[in-house]
Amino acid sequence: MTIRERIEKEEKEYLSPYASCAADSKGRDRAEPQCDIRPVYQRDRDRILHSKAFRRLKDKTQVFLSPEGDHYRTRLTHTLEVSQNARTIAKALRLNEDLVEAIALGHDLGHTPFGHAGERALDSVCPYGFRHNEQSVRVVEVLEKDGKGLNLTKEVRDGILNHKTSLEPCTLEGKVVRYSDKIAYIYHDCDDAIRAGILKNEDIPESICKVTGYTTNARLDCFIHNIITNSLDKDDICMSPEVEEAMKDLRQFMFENVYTNKQAKAQEKKAHDLVATLYEYYLYHPDKLPNEYRNLMEQRGDMPHRVVCDYVSSMSDRYAVNKYRELFIPDSWRL
Repeated sequence: MTIRERIEKEEKEYLSPYASCAADSKGRDRAEPQCDIRPVYQRDRDRILHSKAFRRLKDKTQVFLSPEGDHYRTRLTHTLEVSQNARTIAKALRLNEDLVEAIALGHDLGHTPFGHAGERALDSVCPYGFRHNEQSVRVVEVLEKDGKGLNLTKEVRDGILNHKTSLEPCTLEGKVVRYSDKIAYIYHDCDDAIRAGILKNEDIPESICKVTGYTTNARLDCFIHNIITNSLDKDDICMSPEVEEAMKDLRQFMFENVYTNKQAKAQEKKAHDLVATLYEYYLYHPDKLPNEYRNLMEQRGDMPHRVVCDYVSSMSDRYAVNKYRELFIPDSWRL
């Protein structure tokens, strides 16, 4: 018996009957030999962790563009907080931690530079539209490994695709990540907004605090405990109606006071225009795309609109700014 087979056997014996066991995975699009040490979801997690797209997350905006300070979240730190929340919940519910971690680490791989401002920019100029969850799947299926993709399991790709609130993952592990993503951004965006002076903790409505607690840490603890308590021994991931309603109210409060706040979003129009301008440039100059992206058109037959979206969405904030300077700012004007 290999180490992998022993781990798979232990999963069957220990995990919840509602968990996704690695031995029961629906598999990969391209068959490949099994690892003698790692079950399939652990391999998927490792492939995502070592991908180029994952490394780029460290220089992609979460909410605040170019914040002055070292402690504001980036897309990478957001991803790690989602992963930690999801693993805490999965462990308590005896679900598959490798699967939740793989989904969590991969869920935002397709996100644009400059956060949702960049996503809105590409969605407005690309005739196919642009949604970061769908782009994350394209990253792992096509863009990584020079067009070969990572060949992840169907369960991981389903969880990545369906991590948005309006969608429904096919596994409980995917549902855990969907909740964990929402919890993470509500928690840390509130924390960052307080750090930036946009909010004070006392601004959070009393009706929310009575249910969830009066500090950011208390609210995080409340949400995670509530999911665990209400999902134990169930074929579902859920919260109590009272806490879920409070979380929705807090999310709405954040939209009204942070996500559309003029101070927090003062630079978003510039970011939107920068991304849209880069898109238009490469659409009319596809010969300027890197070889790996030109190959998508020449060898796979992918349409220019889609490939330009692939390239621009892959950029980190810093890389996008540098490209803009290189293409549009005269040398004598650069600082």
